[in-house]
Amino acid sequence: MSDVYTAAEARAVLDRLRPTLDALIEVRADLAELGSAVQSGAPSALGGLPELKAAQARLDELLSAVVASGVEVKGIAPVLLDFPSVLDDEPVLLCWLEGDAELAWYHRADLGFAGRRRLPPSS
Repeated sequence: MSDVYTAAEARAVLDRLRPTLDALIEVRADLAELGSAVQSGAPSALGGLPELKAAQARLDELLSAVVASGVEVKGIAPVLLDFPSVLDDEPVLLCWLEGDAELAWYHRADLGFAGRRRLPPSS
């Protein structure tokens, strides 16, 4: 594991990342629309190939900012972030999924998302 976060530290990082994550979600939607328009040749109010390339570059920039914070990006549609941590002396990943109101879940690394559990109330 690289950085290891307490639940409080991970929540603070997530709070700082919220504007970046909101922008990432918006750019992701723009990319879907622009990609469809470019592929089908149908016009889009968002533009065409130049705007698609710009959106791809912006998405890369936003993802780089998230990764630079030490967070593991596990998915972008939906956004899924893991924060390496330790719970009850066991290595775990604190897990945030797009749409979650707060960081309230964890899972063992070997179990992945399927092993996702609620954090204990004291966390």
